[in-house]
Amino acid sequence: MPRTSAEPDPAALRDRPTESESRMLAAVFRAGSLTQPDLVRQTGLSQQSVSRLVIDLMNRGALRAGQRVHQQRRGQPSVAVELNPEHAYAMGLSLMTDAISVLLMDFSGAVVDHALVQMPEMTRQAVFAQVRQLEARFLRKHGVSRAQVVGAGVGISGYCLGGGGRYNTPRALDEWALIDLEDLFARELKRPVWVENDGNAAAIGESLLGIGRQVSNFVYIFVAAGIGGGVIVDHRLLRGRHGNGGELGLILPHQVYVHPTLESLRQILASRGVPLDGISDMLQRFDPKWPGVEEWIVKTRDAFSLIVSSIAALLDPDAVVIGGRIPPELTARLIPHIEIYDDNRRAEPRPLPSIGPSQTTQDACAIGAAALAFEKFFFSS
Repeated sequence: MPRTSAEPDPAALRDRPTESESRMLAAVFRAGSLTQPDLVRQTGLSQQSVSRLVIDLMNRGALRAGQRVHQQRRGQPSVAVELNPEHAYAMGLSLMTDAISVLLMDFSGAVVDHALVQMPEMTRQAVFAQVRQLEARFLRKHGVSRAQVVGAGVGISGYCLGGGGRYNTPRALDEWALIDLEDLFARELKRPVWVENDGNAAAIGESLLGIGRQVSNFVYIFVAAGIGGGVIVDHRLLRGRHGNGGELGLILPHQVYVHPTLESLRQILASRGVPLDGISDMLQRFDPKWPGVEEWIVKTRDAFSLIVSSIAALLDPDAVVIGGRIPPELTARLIPHIEIYDDNRRAEPRPLPSIGPSQTTQDACAIGAAALAFEKFFFSS
């Protein structure tokens, strides 16, 4: 649990899963639904343990029966189990330099409601007023009680300062810098809160709800006002000694490369006569045919190639995912220009990771933040 006096409903605390239950719930969350034989294979638990735990979790309302699945062997089809969406909910918040994104996620990982609000100023007073208003609206609209919400995850840009939700944020987020954000948000929202770097939060969401359903090792490149990311190894976030694993932008020397960020894209578009009122406005009206889009791709492809090549050489992941706030149309045009440096020795070259777009929808950071709350409460016993 986070370091905060705000606690979830006592009934929810009694529902905290054991280690074995956490492994099962995480596997089902990632897959959507699994049969008991699937759970045996994926968790390493015995058939007897899986059967007992499934019955117990169904009685507690965390799991429910899904569709019958025909196995390759003879016999009756197996009944798959899936997470009960109404068992619990989590809030996900993304703090950007010019906007906030807030969503409500159910226990199956589905986004129940979402709102993106542009903010003239990212002050604490303005942000918390918006978050409280949106949370109340979401809960009222969908008939969800506060007791059903186990907590909130928050994604924010900046370097982690060694735990407790302290971050060295960009200048636009001065009021959020160098303080214990977990304690601040928990006091203001009156619920448990977990804070994570925005790139790490998005990587967690991708691991649970995106490409992590196909592969267990990947690196997420988070493109927003800046550039960062997250590293997933065996379905777990690699935070590093100080919580700053995945700071991919620091691979690039200053003054050598045009940094591949949405801010550099905005500047190029503005220089080509495209009228824009900040990054959020650019993303809302994005047109891949704007003059300057192709120029940005050409100017940043070497930077992207260096980052992806470094990832491939150091970590050898299954995949590299490009996401964040970057428009999907831009990602699709960018990927063919990225080169992974290789020596192509002999007839069998080094296996390289695939490069693809994020598979999560809506706001990647807010989705990851909500998934982070579920991960901390249910999947990380």
